[in-house]
Amino acid sequence: MDLHAKYPALSDLRQKARKRLPTFVWEFLDSATGDERAKARNRTALDAILFNPSILHGEITPDLTTRFLAETYALPIGIAPVGMSGLMWPGAEFLLAQSAARLGIPYTLSTVAAQTPEEVAPHIGPHAWFQLYPPRDIDIRKDMLARAKRAGFSTLVLTVDLPAASRRERQVRSGLTTPPRLTPRLMWQVAQRPAWALATLRHGMPRMRLIDEYAGNLTGLGSTAHAGYQLRAAPDWDYYKWVRDHWEGPLIIKGVMRAEDAARLETEGADAIWVSNHAGRQFDAAPASISALPAIRAATSLPLVIDSGFETGLDILRAKAFGADLVILGRGFHYALAALGQAGPDHLIDILHKDLEANMGQMGLKTPSDARNALVDH
Repeated sequence: MDLHAKYPALSDLRQKARKRLPTFVWEFLDSATGDERAKARNRTALDAILFNPSILHGEITPDLTTRFLAETYALPIGIAPVGMSGLMWPGAEFLLAQSAARLGIPYTLSTVAAQTPEEVAPHIGPHAWFQLYPPRDIDIRKDMLARAKRAGFSTLVLTVDLPAASRRERQVRSGLTTPPRLTPRLMWQVAQRPAWALATLRHGMPRMRLIDEYAGNLTGLGSTAHAGYQLRAAPDWDYYKWVRDHWEGPLIIKGVMRAEDAARLETEGADAIWVSNHAGRQFDAAPASISALPAIRAATSLPLVIDSGFETGLDILRAKAFGADLVILGRGFHYALAALGQAGPDHLIDILHKDLEANMGQMGLKTPSDARNALVDH
């Protein structure tokens, strides 16, 4: 089947995913927090960035390779860490890691994924990143870092934008708990989605395997306590310095939205900054990530990663024009998995690749970073 004929855009994959996922899974994947204004703001801000097309520039052969932290990637694209990836599609972590390794882009495994670093290790390529939600306990912290390193994850991503749990009201209304508990209401939803149900039956109900291994050390948790949040700290600058001192390798700080924080992180030894409003899932009054990018680019010479709301090759060019080095997608890759299973991630990357080339041709660009020269005054 010609996937481009049936699913030419991410929006097509999103629609297909919604039809294949139980409602509670869809709400977990697609929702944000509050009234979801920050999520909408991400899209509105991207749409406001315009380019001037070019004429009479002849044929263009775009070069999409990207240098980032002394590594060369085939495309300026990466795969974001998503908690409980395996809930969206069974074996998601394996499939995403395999796709990233095959196509030469970075894949980031979440601390709260449905698989451990050791389980994912056989599937990763040379560009595997591990995302750390900061554990409070120092021994757990040391052990997680050591396990990620032994498993072959070369780069650490420290997420710092979750000082408190967000509410994510749509997710709560769906009836989903963490770990998932199949109530009669949820079982009815599962019964209506046989492809997801059968695949999940083969793999087993997902859970936060890495977190579960440490949660047994905790005592006094309430009946509704979420072990992941009980393990986490609200990190400060001393916590960051501890991580910097104990991780041998590139360190990216994720969740930065202020220029002054980016500037200080550069002086404190960070290797790269990840601009993110957590896709609107944490704080509904946050500005769009793309809106924060220009000031952060002006404040630091560090490489920049960005996520939150990116859907198309044109969006990637918008980020490149504003100074980002890599653009990371999370929801998009999980829409693709839910829509097409194993074929989904490769197809989405091909969509983005083709969209990059098509739009670069319209503007006469040889590299994505040249998009800055085509910006309409913004």
